[in-house]
Amino acid sequence: MPPSDESGEEVRADGTGIVAPDDETPTWSERKARSQGLPRLTYEYFERARREDQDLRTESSYIERDVLGFPTWPHEMIRNLALTSFFVGMIIFLAAALPPHIDAPANPSQTPPVILPDWYLYWSFGLLKLGPLNPEISLLGGQKLMADRTYGVLANLVVVGFIAIVPFLNKGSARRPVEQPFWAAVGVFGVIFAATISVLSIKNLVPVEPHLLFDLTFLLPFVGGFIAYAVLKSMREGYMFELNRRYYRLRPPK
Repeated sequence: MPPSDESGEEVRADGTGIVAPDDETPTWSERKARSQGLPRLTYEYFERARREDQDLRTESSYIERDVLGFPTWPHEMIRNLALTSFFVGMIIFLAAALPPHIDAPANPSQTPPVILPDWYLYWSFGLLKLGPLNPEISLLGGQKLMADRTYGVLANLVVVGFIAIVPFLNKGSARRPVEQPFWAAVGVFGVIFAATISVLSIKNLVPVEPHLLFDLTFLLPFVGGFIAYAVLKSMREGYMFELNRRYYRLRPPK
């Protein structure tokens, strides 16, 4: 038990209002360094978090896992402000040290040879180039039911709609891909398809035969998804055995 004064209050070891670690008694120079400014605030933050964590674990009767939470101020705010200040400072430093090069203004009367959206929209731009998949209807005399650009917009709606509906289809409580190999494989399929369709959108800049690139765009996602499913499926039995063994060792069944 830590020493107490006559009023029953716990005696502080370092004079900062925070109990020092049990196995670490701060020296005079350390106490002086922590007595003012940001060092004091940082020291109090970590010491308070350590003490609250220790108290909660001591009082808890839960064997397997303790779910601990701390108030937003000052625990979370100090950390977030420190990270935000660091990254804002890095951005300002890079903007001052390496200013971006500004090209000549565009010529409004001349169309550029290559028109591309921002890189994070390449996947959507690639879906607009699915004209070869637009079927020709024989009843219409070989005509297509809709224009290629309309077909590409419809493909965007289908892909975005599938992404939006996945959380409603997969309502499991799994937290690791190995626990649900099928949905993990669906995720791998989606990531690879986003990459391949993005490459297809800039096929004029890729030194690959267009027909081969078009085939790989739809073949690679299926291959990657199948491999991911097979690997995770083979790992699932051993993983669940290890997980259950660790669970029952911490909390034996009654």
